[in-house]
Amino acid sequence: MTFSICVREPYEDDEGDQQYRFGIAITTRLPAVGVPCPHVNEYGAVATQSVTNERLGSKGVEYLADGLGIEDALQGLLNADDGSPTRQLHGVSRDAAFTFSGDECNDWYGHTSGENYTVAGNLLEGEAVVDRTAETYEDVAFGDAPLAKRLIDALGAGQAAGGDKREDLTVQSAAVTVVDTGADDRPYYDDLRVDATEDPVVDLRETFRLAKQGYEDAVERYADEEDSDATDSEDDATDSESVDATDADDSIEE
Repeated sequence: MTFSICVREPYEDDEGDQQYRFGIAITTRLPAVGVPCPHVNEYGAVATQSVTNERLGSKGVEYLADGLGIEDALQGLLNADDGSPTRQLHGVSRDAAFTFSGDECNDWYGHTSGENYTVAGNLLEGEAVVDRTAETYEDVAFGDAPLAKRLIDALGAGQAAGGDKREDLTVQSAAVTVVDTGADDRPYYDDLRVDATEDPVVDLRETFRLAKQGYEDAVERYADEEDSDATDSEDDATDSESVDATDADDSIEE
């Protein structure tokens, strides 16, 4: 019912420290996929789908934060899950990746992975959905655009290749979420959902555009206010110094 991409992008910040961007983009022909399926923190990204068990994702990233390797964490969760043959679970950590598609997932289903990403889907038109999502991400990996936008573009390529095959289900959804360990704050556009629409990837792309514009407008506005406050403070200090100088002159004259 879903296809998704999980990504890790390691990089060095301006001080030479190791940082990571983790992200997921996901879409399905059901509402509100962004609630149970994508899970991201500063240690990794995990997507749980097919017959979804939300705990596989939430506990998965929690275990990564506790220091477990991603294969130990996710395979351990699957081993304890009686429904594991119906699950699809994949993701990336700081140093590894994991993919799993249970043999009771519905056709077409499958997964693929590259150096810094995993892609998986089920109930798709065909393997091309997964392949085109992966290929498009590879073309823009570590690009200048924000990771959220590049993930949406990869999702759009998979959608164009056929996406979810259940055309009778018209209410769809999509989500993108990114965590950057080197960022001082999390921009609005790094955690977006389109919960109920007939064209989820297009709407998610437009939501990203507006969220990014809104974030940049807010940053500019409050930066201008801070500059104005700083200027006012400097003017007040100058006026105070002038008054002090006048008082000193008066004192001398007396």
